[in-house]
Amino acid sequence: FCQPGGWQLSKERKQPTFFVVVLTDIDSERHYCSCLTFYEAEINLQVRDSHVSVFKGTKEIEGEEESGLIQPAEVFAPKSLVLVSRLDYPEIFRACLGLIYTVYVDSLNVSLETLIANLCSCLVPASGGSQ
Repeated sequence: FCQPGGWQLSKERKQPTFFVVVLTDIDSERHYCSCLTFYEAEINLQVRDSHVSVFKGTKEIEGEEESGLIQPAEVFAPKSLVLVSRLDYPEIFRACLGLIYTVYVDSLNVSLETLIANLCSCLVPASGGSQ
């Protein structure tokens, strides 16, 4: 459900996308799955004898090694951050996933485990109450 368009590599980095999927369990209870999908650079290369094979998507490009350096092809793979809740607060969940994404992508000096633990320990006000 977090990759509704299918899992496909891309030649260029795409903008992050956010959407919500509602899943219903066997007891007819709703679970709101907030998804933030982004693209991250992936490098995949394979060295054979004096040739370098670089795989870009499904195409293979061959080239000679020059001065011992290998120039890998760069492709972007989709990754998803998913938050599942019984509460329907899409904008709050979007902000939480955006915060996790920023810390991850910018390699900030913050432990992702600590950040997620702090987000999970937040009290959510009752519906209709004060924020």
